[in-house]
Amino acid sequence: MEEWVGFQWHRFIDKVARRDHPEAEVCLGDVQRSIGMLFRAGGGAHGVRVAPGSERTHRSHRRWLERVAGRVDRAATARLEPDVLSLPAQLSVFTERSLNRSLYLWLAAMAAVHDNSGDWVADNVRATQSVLAMFPGLRGQYQELRQAHLALRPDPSKLSRQQASAELTVQEALRTGVAPVGAGSVNAEDVAPVWLWLESSEAAHPGMAFGQPRGGEGEQGTSETNPSQGDGKRRRARRVKDERDKAPLMMFFRAESILSWGEFVKVNRASDEDPNDNASQVANDMDELSVASGDATTAGSVRFDLDLPSAAADDLPLGPGQRFPEWNWKQGRLLPDHCAIQELRSLPSEPFNPSLALRTTARRVRRRMEVLRAAPQWLRHQADGDELDLDAVVHHEVARMGGEVVTASPSVYRRQSKEQRDLATLLLADLSLSTDAYASQTQRVIDVIRDGLYVFGESLHAAGDPFSVLGFSSVRRQNVRVHRIKGFDDRWDSATRDRVGAIKPGYYTRMGAAIRFASAQLSKRPERQKLLLVLTDGKPNDLDVYEGRYGLEDTRHAILEARTQGLTPFCITIDETANDYLPMLFGHNGYALVRQPQDLAQRLTQAYLQLRRQT
Repeated sequence: MEEWVGFQWHRFIDKVARRDHPEAEVCLGDVQRSIGMLFRAGGGAHGVRVAPGSERTHRSHRRWLERVAGRVDRAATARLEPDVLSLPAQLSVFTERSLNRSLYLWLAAMAAVHDNSGDWVADNVRATQSVLAMFPGLRGQYQELRQAHLALRPDPSKLSRQQASAELTVQEALRTGVAPVGAGSVNAEDVAPVWLWLESSEAAHPGMAFGQPRGGEGEQGTSETNPSQGDGKRRRARRVKDERDKAPLMMFFRAESILSWGEFVKVNRASDEDPNDNASQVANDMDELSVASGDATTAGSVRFDLDLPSAAADDLPLGPGQRFPEWNWKQGRLLPDHCAIQELRSLPSEPFNPSLALRTTARRVRRRMEVLRAAPQWLRHQADGDELDLDAVVHHEVARMGGEVVTASPSVYRRQSKEQRDLATLLLADLSLSTDAYASQTQRVIDVIRDGLYVFGESLHAAGDPFSVLGFSSVRRQNVRVHRIKGFDDRWDSATRDRVGAIKPGYYTRMGAAIRFASAQLSKRPERQKLLLVLTDGKPNDLDVYEGRYGLEDTRHAILEARTQGLTPFCITIDETANDYLPMLFGHNGYALVRQPQDLAQRLTQAYLQLRRQT
C-alpha cells in the first residue's frame, strides 16, 4: 500500500511540476522534410544533416514544485555543428501546436544563416536579423514566438545576481533585437533554455555521435553478435587522453597466493565485448561524453588490422595505376592527383555455382529482357506511319487554333519499329568490409551483392546492351582498389561469372575516387546515353579524414562531375539510414532503398529497366 501511494504521489507531483505541454507536442520526424527544404533555401550547406539532439542540464531557477518533485532542469536545445544540425526530438514548449511547429521552422532558418564568432548573444541577434531580411514571411510567426517565449522566461528578481544579469541581457536582446553591451560574457549554459536561439560549436568533430565510433566501417560487420543499436540522438562529446593504465600493477604480496582462493570462487568477469543494453540510458543522463582511444575489443582489433596482402596473395593488377583528384570542402577546392587508384582483376579459385533459386530468378529476369528486346516499340510524332498519334494531333490543333504557324504536313503519326537503344551501363559495387555483416540470419551483405551482380549480368546480357561491372574498396587515399569484374569489352561467360563469385569484403569506402574512376571509364563509351549505377550499403568512409561531411561532400562533388560529363548517376542501397544522406548526394529521385536485402537482385534490375525507359 505504501508503495502504491508513493507511486501515485510521484505521478501527480511530477505532472503538476512539468513546464511543457504534451498535448501540443510536435515531433521532429513530422516536420523534418520542411526543415530540410527551408534550411537549403536559406543557403544552408548541403553536407549538414538534421538529427535529434540529446538533453543537457541548464542552470535555470527551479520552482518550488520542481524542487519537491526532484526534477532536474534538462532540455534538448538546438545546436549547429559543422556537419549536423541537432534539434529537439520533440517540442512541447508552447501551449499551441502551431507555435511548436513554427519554432522548428524558425530554428531551421536560423541555422541556414548562423555564423559563429564566439559571442553567443550577438551571433543569434545577427542571425535573427538575417532571417527576417531573407524570409519576410516569417516576421509574423517570429513576433508570436518571441512574445510567447518572453512570457515563459524566468523572473530576474528571483534569481541570483549572476543569473539575473545574464537573464536580463538575454531578455533585452530578445525584445530590442540588439545585443546589449557586455553580452559577450553570457553563455548558453548560464541561463534557462532560449528556444529561439542556436548554440554553435565549430570545434565539434564531424561524425562524433554516440554509437558511431570514428574507426570507420572496419568496426562493423565482422562480429558474430550484432552491436547494440543507439537511439539516433546527437550527443556532445570531447576527446580526452586515456590515462587509466599509466601505472604498472604493483602487488605487495606473493602473487601465487591468488591460486589459494581464485580456483574455488565463481566470478562473472565482464568483458569489453559484453553488450551493454543500458548504454543509451546512461548516455542520456550525461551532459557530455568523454571519448578516449582505448583498448578495442578482440573482434574490433581484428577488424582494424587491415594491412594490404602481399603481392603473391593479392589479385592481379591491371596497369600502373591512375591518379585522381579529391574535393576538400573545407578549402573549397579540388586537390589534384590526391588519390591513387589501382585497377585489379580477381583470381577465382573455384567455379561459381549459383543456387537453384538464384538461377531461377536470373532465368525469369533474362526472359523478360529478351521479350523487351524483341518487342517493337512505337515511334511517336512521325510525318507518316501506321496510325494517328492522338497526343500529336491534339498538340497540332491547339497550336493551330492559337495562331501559331503550322506545317502543311504535320508529324501526327506513329509507327512501330524494332527497339534500338543507344545505352551503356556501368555498375559500381561497394565491396568494403561492412559488407561482411549479416543482412539476415543466414546471408551476409556480400552474398546479397554477389547475387545481385549475377542476376544483373544475366539480365543485361539478355538485353544486349553494353555494360561493365566494377567493385571498389580503399585503405586511405594511397590505396583505392577497383576490381574489374567485367569490362565493356569482356564477354559474359563462365570466367566472368567466376569473378562474380570470387568477390569478397575489402576495406573501406572512398566513394568519390571510385565514382571519378568509373565516370572516366564510362565517358569514353560512344553510346549516346550512359548510366552509372552505384550499389552500396553505407556512407562514404575511410581511415583518414574521409568520414562525416568530408566524405559526403567529396562524393557529392564527384556525382556532380559525372552529370556534367553527360552521365546519369543512380544509387541503390540497403542502408536503412540512407534517407539521411543520399538525397544530398544523388537527389530525391536519384536513389532507391531496398528494405529487404534478399530483394536486391530483382530491385536492381527493376531500377535499370525504369532508367532504361527514361533514356
